[in-house]
Amino acid sequence: MVRCYDDFVEILLDAGFSMAGGSTDGIYAIIDWGWNETPPYETPIAWHTDDPETDPWEWRMRVLEERSDVAYAKLFFKKTGFITRAWYPYFLAARREGLTFNEAYDDGTISHAAKRIYDVVEGNGALPTHIIKQMAGFSREDKSSFDKALTELQMKMHLTMCGKQFRSEKLAVSNNAWASTVMTTTERFFGEAVFEEADRISKKTAIEKIREQILKLNPSAQDKKISKFILG
Repeated sequence: MVRCYDDFVEILLDAGFSMAGGSTDGIYAIIDWGWNETPPYETPIAWHTDDPETDPWEWRMRVLEERSDVAYAKLFFKKTGFITRAWYPYFLAARREGLTFNEAYDDGTISHAAKRIYDVVEGNGALPTHIIKQMAGFSREDKSSFDKALTELQMKMHLTMCGKQFRSEKLAVSNNAWASTVMTTTERFFGEAVFEEADRISKKTAIEKIREQILKLNPSAQDKKISKFILG
C-alpha cells in the first residue's frame, strides 16, 4: 500500500516498471486509481495537491530530480510510465534491438519529423520542449505532428524526460504556471553501460523476461496487452 513517496519508490524498484497516471491499462500500476477516484484503501495519497510526499503528480519529476535509476516518459501505450535502471536494458533489447538512432532512421522505422526533433536534442544535450519545437522548425500549426513525433521518440526509447523548466523566472513563481518538460537522449540519461548490457540480451530473452515479470505483477494480464506493452 502506498502512503508516501518513499513507499512508491520502494515498490517501483521492486516491480521494475509501472504505468503512471492512475490506470493499469490491463498491465500494472503502483497507483491504480485516478485523480477523481477513491483509493481502494485508506491513504493520504491525493492527486494535484502539490505535496511532494503524497501527490503522485509531483513524483513524476521528483524521481528524475532526486534519482539516477528511474526513467519516466511516454513508454507504454503512448502514455507515461516508469522503468527502473535494472529493467531498462531489457526494454531496449526488445524495442531497439541494438540499433542506434541513425541506423533505425536509415531502416525507415523513424519518421522525418522525429529526426528533426532528435537532431536538435542530441546536438544540445537537453532542452525543454518549447525550445525543441522552435529549433526544429515546428510552427504552432504543427503541434499535432510535433507531439506525435515526440511520443514516437519516447516509445522507441531514443528520447526520455529528464526534468522540467519554466519559460521564465516570473512563471516559475506562479502557482498557475505550466512547466515545459525537458528532454534528452536515452544514451545521455543512463550512459553507455545500459546499452552495453542491452546488446548482450537477445530480443527473445528480453520479451520472455519482461513477460514473466508482468505476470508476477498481474497474473490476469492478457497476451495481446502484454505484447503491446513490451514492444511499444
